Formats: sequence, C-alpha cells, structure tokens
Amino acid sequence: MEFIPGPAIHRVLCADCGTPIEPNSANLCVACLRNSVDITEGIPKQSSVSFCRNCERFFSPPSAWTIARPESQELLAICLKRLKGLSKVRLTEAHFIWTEPHSKRLRVSLTIQKEVLTSTILEQVFEIEYLVQHTQCPDCAKLAAKNTWKALVQLRQKVAHKRTFLYLEQLILKHGAQKDTVAIKEARDGLDFFYSQRSHAIRMVEFLAGVVPVRSKGSERLLSTDTHSGTANYKFTYSVEIAPICKDDLVCIPLKQARSLSNISPLTICTRVGSSFQLLDVSTLQGAEISGQVYWRTPFSALAGVSDLVEFTVLDVEPVGTNRGRWVLADAQVALAGAFRSTGGRDDEDMIMDHETAGGPTQIFHTRTHLGGILQPGDSAMGYYLTSSNFNSDDFATLPADRIPDVILVKKAYPGRKKKGRTRAWKLRSIAKEEGEEGETGSGRGVVGRMGGRDQKKIEEDYEQFLQELEEDPELRANVNLYKAKDVKMQDAGAAPGRKRGQGQYGMDVDVVVVAPGPDAKANLAGEDDAEEGDFPDIRLDELLEDFDEMTLRDTEDTS
Repeated sequence: MEFIPGPAIHRVLCADCGTPIEPNSANLCVACLRNSVDITEGIPKQSSVSFCRNCERFFSPPSAWTIARPESQELLAICLKRLKGLSKVRLTEAHFIWTEPHSKRLRVSLTIQKEVLTSTILEQVFEIEYLVQHTQCPDCAKLAAKNTWKALVQLRQKVAHKRTFLYLEQLILKHGAQKDTVAIKEARDGLDFFYSQRSHAIRMVEFLAGVVPVRSKGSERLLSTDTHSGTANYKFTYSVEIAPICKDDLVCIPLKQARSLSNISPLTICTRVGSSFQLLDVSTLQGAEISGQVYWRTPFSALAGVSDLVEFTVLDVEPVGTNRGRWVLADAQVALAGAFRSTGGRDDEDMIMDHETAGGPTQIFHTRTHLGGILQPGDSAMGYYLTSSNFNSDDFATLPADRIPDVILVKKAYPGRKKKGRTRAWKLRSIAKEEGEEGETGSGRGVVGRMGGRDQKKIEEDYEQFLQELEEDPELRANVNLYKAKDVKMQDAGAAPGRKRGQGQYGMDVDVVVVAPGPDAKANLAGEDDAEEGDFPDIRLDELLEDFDEMTLRDTEDTS
C-alpha cells in the first residue's frame, strides 16, 4: 500500500515569544494570550456563604434558606449564585475541592470559556474560596425572641379531661402538621399553637376541622402601619373550639333534633369522634351521625363522661338476633360489682350472700346492650347507673320514665389489668417541647401537663386511660402511629415477682419486670396465668412501626 503523506501544516512564529504555533487571528500562543488577556477578570476569587447553625440551612439569594448537604449540587448552586460576573463567561464545569469539615472553608474549581479575539475562544481553570459565616435565619431569630409570632391558633375544649388533646397530638404527629409550628403552649382548657406566617395557622385550622368537630373564629390586631407605602403589620388569632362530646359519653339529644335523625331515641352514647361524632341507641342499635356544622347550630352537652362509669358484673347474656356491624344486641342481667360477696366463712351454712339482705346495691338489673358479641357471664362491664344519677338537663327531664333504663353498658372492663402489670412493648411519640417554657412542670405527657394548676395524678390517669383505649379499640389505634419500645424488654405477662415501676421513652410509664430465680417463681407464674382474662386486649407486633429519630421529635428517658 502506498503511503500518502498528509497536507503540510504551516506554522508561524508567536508575535511575543517567537514560539512556532498554528496560525490564529491573534498570532499569539496560548501562554502569551493568557498573559495578555484575563477572562476571569470581574469574577471574585473569594466569597462567603451564610449558614444557620440552628436549622442547618444555607442562605440562597435573594431571600430563601435551603437545606443543603456538604458538596451537594444544591450547595454548589448556592455558591455559584454568590458570584458576580459569571454571566459574562461560559461555565463548562464546576466541582468541589475537598477541605476539612471544621475549616469553615469551601473550595470550588471552575472551568470557563470566553471569546477574546475574533474566532478565538480561551478556556481557563481557576479556584474560588468561600468562607462559611455562621448566622441566624429569620425563623430561628423569631424562635430565640420570646413572644415573636405572626399567627396564633387557640384550641379549646371545655371538658374535665385531656384525652382529646392526647389523641390530637398523635394525629398531628402522624400527618406532620407540627412542622411549621413555632411553639406550643398549654392553656387552661386546651393548647396554643404559634406560627410565623398566617398561612400556616390557616392550614392548621383546616387540619383540625378535618379530624374533630370544631367551630372557629378569626380576629386580627394592628401592630404598626406605614402611611408612605400603605403597608400594615398585623397579628392574627384563630379561636377553635372542639365540641364537648367525647367517646363513651352519655348524650341526651334534644327531642326536635332526635326526630330529624330518623327518630332515634334521645338517650344515646357516643361511639366514635372524628370530623363528626357517631351516636348509638344501645336498645335498638340505631345509629346517627352528627357533623360539626349541624351540632353547632343547636349545641348540647353530655350528661355524663367516662369518669362517671360504674363497674357491673354480668350475670347472664342472651343475644336477640339483631346485629349492626360489630355490635350485637342482647338482653343482659347485671349487678353492681361486689354486690355478691361471701361473709368469709368456710362452711356452706356460713356462706350468706349479700343479695339475700335488703338494700339497693344488691339488686339485679335487666337491660339491653350492644355488647352481646363480647360479653359473657362472669365478665365485668363499665356502664352508667342511671337509677342513682341526677342530671341537670332539661332534655333529660322531658323523657318519659319508661324510656329511661336503669343501666346502660358502655364497654367491657378488665379488672385484672392492674394485677397483671404487663409491660407494654410499644410507645407513643410526643411533640418536642420548648426549652424554658413558662409554666412548665417538666413531668407532662407531650404537650399536655406542662401547665401549672392541674393535679399530676389526674394527668397520669388521663394518659393511662388513653393508652387503654388504644389497646381496646382497633379502629382508634389505626389513626395513631405506635412504635416498638426498644428500651422495654418483652417479658411474660405472668412474671409478677420483682416488679418495679419506671418511665419508658417519651415519658410513657412502663413496668420493668424482673423475675426472681428460684422455685417460688414458677408457682407465681402459674398463679398469675390462671387469673388472666382470655381476651385481654393486646397489640400485635405487625401493628408497630420501627422507631426512627426525627428532627422534630425529642426522646426523653426518665427513670424513677
């Protein structure tokens, strides 16, 4: 094959240094061209970026604060925005150069191109050093300054307990509604949510209206005004009131409203509370649902609450054949708990029962209940003892005497719960509370119980009753995130010896069970197993979530 030489390359001498180069319009080599023309002129070689140490965000011009990881594309974009004169050149490449994390320096390598002479494009690589300046973003500055807020949501419910707010706290955590909250403080009848923007407060009011029956009213207060620009500075307050009807409450509906609800019996119990609450007539299983808008047109209050429940012993249960969902209508015979007790004698002649003596407490009551599917003879049930009750209600006074039962059973009771002393293998999370908050007691349950004036024993009872409701009600449990308790060892329920009381993570009481070795331990185990209920409510392992730490949550581990 014959070799064909390529075309000859003509070279010229550089006009400055005399080096042979390919001909170009400047007749200069690359080194001389760079010495004569600097395409990086006008681009600063040093700059600074602002970093907030509280929220770990970088300032992104003109007014945004962005979360950016070290050497990430987001941080690189923030650094490039800080450079002036970059729009006059063509940026072809940019990347970080590694620096010590504690050096408070960021080094960025840039590759740029620019046309310096006719049809002559020069490329140059150079470095820029950024100084990381620690400062405070406006949001963190407002957090540091007391009483600095733009909008306030005042949530109130006029009831004697705090279980509604404990449930609301879990709903807020599950849906992440607390992310924009500046601070949360406890008031006498509820909670106050503080926000830096009005839109965040409006979003919170809309969230509350979707989970509980509420009515709201807004107001505004003028702080300052600028007559030259026509702008004004306001503080907005939204008052939100929750209907004073809670789960398992005894309710007497006004007669006119009861007729509009498919002529339901006025005497009902509340079985579910959401954006509307559901009422149930236990004698017929007829139900009614009242929305928040309908309730606030003609509001009414509950006759009795959970604190007025009385324990009864079930003597006989006979289903009547009517079912409605999980409710089964049945005729039941009940008596007050402890009405039938022996006098303590061992012989049959000495075993005199209390029902043979005169007195009201030993009476056997015949009633209809919706718990026919779960009650068995010998079980315990909680209900309202209407025979010995006196209600200050005009609607209740107008009811005929033959339509008022002696007893209304509400739910099944587990009297062996306290004796059982089981350790909960699950826990709840709480909203992180503000440090140094005024009126803080330091021993509350999440956002509840940090205000002075409430009995600590009452707080513990409300929280324990809320945990028991979660165990007994699967539908209520479905709306709450339950987490596996890593600090609680799953012990056998019969391990009674050596039990001590403690506090688990997030302020939840746990029973730390320590089984003493020896022959007596086996005997105690056997005795406890015999005393347990067969259908004791329990939470399955597949209903629990893994515990992952989040920035908005705080773990508290207090032992006593």
